[in-house]
Amino acid sequence: MSGVVDLVRAEWTKLLTTKVGYWLVAVGALMAAGFTALFTAFAGEQGGPEGQGIPPVGTEAYGSLVAGVPAQVVVIAVVLGVIGTTQEYRHRTATPTFLVTPRRGRVVVAKLLAYAVVGLVLAVAAVAATVLVATVYGGARGGAPDWTGDTVGTLLRSGLAVVVYTVIGVGAGALVRNQVGAVVGSLVYLFVVEGIIASVPATADAYRWLPGGALAALTGDGRGTDLLGTWEGGLLLLGYGLVAAVLGAVLAVRRDVV
Repeated sequence: MSGVVDLVRAEWTKLLTTKVGYWLVAVGALMAAGFTALFTAFAGEQGGPEGQGIPPVGTEAYGSLVAGVPAQVVVIAVVLGVIGTTQEYRHRTATPTFLVTPRRGRVVVAKLLAYAVVGLVLAVAAVAATVLVATVYGGARGGAPDWTGDTVGTLLRSGLAVVVYTVIGVGAGALVRNQVGAVVGSLVYLFVVEGIIASVPATADAYRWLPGGALAALTGDGRGTDLLGTWEGGLLLLGYGLVAAVLGAVLAVRRDVV
């Protein structure tokens, strides 16, 4: 157990001595703040062919909408997790790392634990930015969200999604190993593949079982799709995180370091 703790500390040391982690957390917070400000600026305006739009500030619907904003930061979480794994191969430090700790499974477990904590930091930053902007800007426009009950629950679930996606990113990095390929592949999947699956009638039913569908169910973002229940989606998303963790550990143990 002490060996894993030492490895987790080593992972934090690696991250804290480079700027990429700080930048990604800052980008995540700015992203959450930007989306919240955008939703607040256009709150109450109607649009679209059926007159749908963003709910007015001060309403329960507006509070639920902005409470789900931190979940938009999962794309940053995936990139953070991918970089956490692939930087060992990109900078050729995997060989000395595995020589010092021949039991590679421990190294991967340490990465998963370390980056889950980093994902938690990212989640807290995104949630704090969302609450700050919605409270100040929403209040200036006539009605800050009521941060109680269901709204707080949505905030917490959105933060949980950020942590889980960080773990998924670590697993994706272990699967692909090439940093550019893993990052690009993850972004293409998140922004293109899942969107296509959700929009094509023949495959739309499968969307609810994918990570994006599980995320939408967890945060209450229905997107007009038949989704799982809130906690069913949460459990499914956690399942994806566990699968990513197991695959990352197994692949690191069985693959040669090149």
